[in-house]
Amino acid sequence: MKVGNLHKLRGNKLSLSLIALLCTSLIFWAWDKTPILTTFLPPPEQLDILAPVVPAQTSVTPLENTNEQPFAKEELSAVDRHGNALPDEPGGEVVDVSPTDSSMRSSLEKEDKGKESEKVPAENKECNYAKGKWVADKRRPLYSGFGCKQWLSQMWACRLMRRTDFSYESFHWQPQGCDMPEFKGSEFLRRMQHKTIALVGDSLGRQQFQSLMCMVTGGKYSPEVIDVGKEYGLVKARGATRPDGWAYRFPSTNTTILYYWSASLCELEPLNRSSPATPYAMHLDRPATFLKQHLHRFDVLVLNTGHHWNRGKFRANRWEMYVSGKPITDRKLAQIWTAKNLAVSSVIKWLDTQLPQHPQLKAFFRTISPRHFVNGDWNTGGSCDSTIPLAGGREVLQDGSSDTDAEGAVRGTRVKLLDITALSRLRDEGHISRYSIKASTGVHDCLHWCLPGIPDTWNEILYAQL
Repeated sequence: MKVGNLHKLRGNKLSLSLIALLCTSLIFWAWDKTPILTTFLPPPEQLDILAPVVPAQTSVTPLENTNEQPFAKEELSAVDRHGNALPDEPGGEVVDVSPTDSSMRSSLEKEDKGKESEKVPAENKECNYAKGKWVADKRRPLYSGFGCKQWLSQMWACRLMRRTDFSYESFHWQPQGCDMPEFKGSEFLRRMQHKTIALVGDSLGRQQFQSLMCMVTGGKYSPEVIDVGKEYGLVKARGATRPDGWAYRFPSTNTTILYYWSASLCELEPLNRSSPATPYAMHLDRPATFLKQHLHRFDVLVLNTGHHWNRGKFRANRWEMYVSGKPITDRKLAQIWTAKNLAVSSVIKWLDTQLPQHPQLKAFFRTISPRHFVNGDWNTGGSCDSTIPLAGGREVLQDGSSDTDAEGAVRGTRVKLLDITALSRLRDEGHISRYSIKASTGVHDCLHWCLPGIPDTWNEILYAQL
């Protein structure tokens, strides 16, 4: 009896085991055929906790040879969930590098370091546009010297003179280690929408102004441009040969470009208003009245001075130097170049104090434009007959400005330096020379430039600095 019971017990256990095995098989078969049941499983991340550790493979299949996408974890190391670059990953470029492939990682790091040494990112280093080289460019000039008659004075349009060589027109300036944006008139106007650009200075400032007008219009006749000189008091006085400046507005973008003649940048006060031949007090420590009156209307301001600071110009203009409202008695201060530096530093300091009140304003002081007289000056037989471009070299390698006085004056202020001296010094063939239509026989103009010409580059650099 006991033996029979034992066999019966073993049979029951065997039956239960067979039933359990059959049920298990049915469950797995049903699970495989019914994916919705997988929702009752725990997430894979929790199952990984129980999974055995598998050593990482040392070989990596290059991404360019596979259709697989980089792992999400590695993508998020450089890009957030919205696809934006994270702050510690400039550029936002995702590079999938396996941490187990040390050779590939090392190679990429060396490549990145090599690129960084070749070109410093613009956001980390401000470009020194004055350092670089002249490069031949068949696409130049930016406008026609024949076509830009609406804005270009005949005395500076060398295409209208007896000059026959124009190779000086076919170069552009390439800064070292950074790019200068290509100048397009339509893009300039778009960026300067509802803005006023003012150039204030001597005749070289006027050349820069005319160059800018030709560049913006492409040298084409533009009847839609409005003369708004009256808004700034720029009208020709009775008996004058021309007004003190010009102002033009482009109605499509409400952009105004103006020039005001102020050769010294100082306030000029007539000492005898009843006399047409009155001398003028030239206040070295006061900015030109035009600047004080209209500064609030400007969005870009470019100042320059330099070539009128000589005894001949002082006598011709009847200028008498004043400081603190009184004639100068200090002989050292009365020296021309010392007086010039005082005037420049004074106007820049004044401008710097005004900038916080005019946050929209970007202010520049343009360095002096070089002269190229050889064997004398303009009135003593000096000449500049060179027609060979870049005969003295094509590169500027120095970091600082050749106009150290201007560089020192803007240092520590919010006024920027528009540094054109050294790069222009390499272009002695670009002057008007003996071809001026108004010059006397034998007199050369080695101060002013042919247009199109070197001042176009000044405006390109200005555009880049904006």
